[in-house]
Amino acid sequence: MLTVNAEYTARALAFDTLIPALRNGFVRGAHTPDRHHHTIDATTDSTLLLMPSWSDGEYLGVKLVNVFPANSTFGLPALSSAFVLASAATGKHLAVIDGNELTRRRTVATSALAASYLARKDSSVQLIVGAGHVGSLAAAAYSAVLDIQTVLVYDQNPAAVERLINQLANDGIDARPVTDVPTAVAHADIITCATLATSPVIHGDWLRPGTHLDLIGSFRPTMREADDECVRRGTVYLDSLVALEESGDLTQPIAAGVLDPASVAGTLPELCRGELPARADNEQVTVFKTVGTALADLTAAALVYRAAGQPVQRIHQES
Repeated sequence: MLTVNAEYTARALAFDTLIPALRNGFVRGAHTPDRHHHTIDATTDSTLLLMPSWSDGEYLGVKLVNVFPANSTFGLPALSSAFVLASAATGKHLAVIDGNELTRRRTVATSALAASYLARKDSSVQLIVGAGHVGSLAAAAYSAVLDIQTVLVYDQNPAAVERLINQLANDGIDARPVTDVPTAVAHADIITCATLATSPVIHGDWLRPGTHLDLIGSFRPTMREADDECVRRGTVYLDSLVALEESGDLTQPIAAGVLDPASVAGTLPELCRGELPARADNEQVTVFKTVGTALADLTAAALVYRAAGQPVQRIHQES
C-alpha cells in the first residue's frame, strides 16, 4: 500500500488537471453518503468526521478528519486528515494520501470549477479574503479557468497578506494588498472568501451587478462570511445540498426567513451535467457556497494514485 505525502499530493493535483477531473467526476457521480460527525470532546469541540464515497468497480475511499480547535493553545494545527483509498472491485487498500493537501486543493478547485460556469467570462479582478492555508491557493486555481489579471488580497493578519503577495508576484501575478474591504469589493469581479469568520465580512450592499461571490470558509452553523443581503441579491448555487444544513451562510438566513431553500438554483454537479443554466447575464449576482464533498475527495485521490503509476487495473492483476 502506498503512502503519499503532502508534497507529492500537491504535485499530482495541479489545477489544470484537477479541475477537469472534478468536472468529469461530478458528471459521472458516485455513491456518497452524508458525512458522519462524531463528537470526541464536547468541552473542546473536538470532532471526528468520516467522508466515504465509492464508484462502481473502480475506487472507494474514506477521508478521516480530526478537528481539534484547542490545538491552537499548543501551537498545533486544529485539523488533521488522511484519505484511505481502496479498490471498489476487491476491497484491497491501495494508498493512504495526505488529507490536508488533498482537501485544500480540491476545495479551491471546486470553487474555480463553479466560477467557470457562474462568473462573467470577462472577469479579470479577483479579491481574496483570507490569505491562509486555503485562500493562498485561490488565485492559482481561478487562473486555470479564467483570465485573472489582478488579485487583491485582504487578511486580518498583515504578515499573511505579505506572504501571499510575494508568492503571487513570484508567479508573475499582479497582486495588491487591500485594507478597505468595501472598496475592494466594489472593484472585484470575483470575491473568494476563505476565512473562519463567525460574522459577515462581505455585505450585499457592497456588491456591484455582475459580481460572483465564492464562500469557502463557513462549514458550521455558527460560521458566516456573507450577510443576508448577499443571498437576497444573489442567485445561490451549492456544491452539495448538505450545505443547507452545515453552513451558517445558509442556515442563518434560512432561520431568519431571508432565504427559502426552494429558491436555491441548484448544485455544481447539475451545472456540470448541463441540467441547470449557468449565469443568465452580465448583471446577475451569483453566489457559490461549498462545504466540500466526499466525491471531490475521491476524484482527487484517484488522480494522486494514478500519478503514482499504480492504476487500479494493475493492482487487480497483482492481487
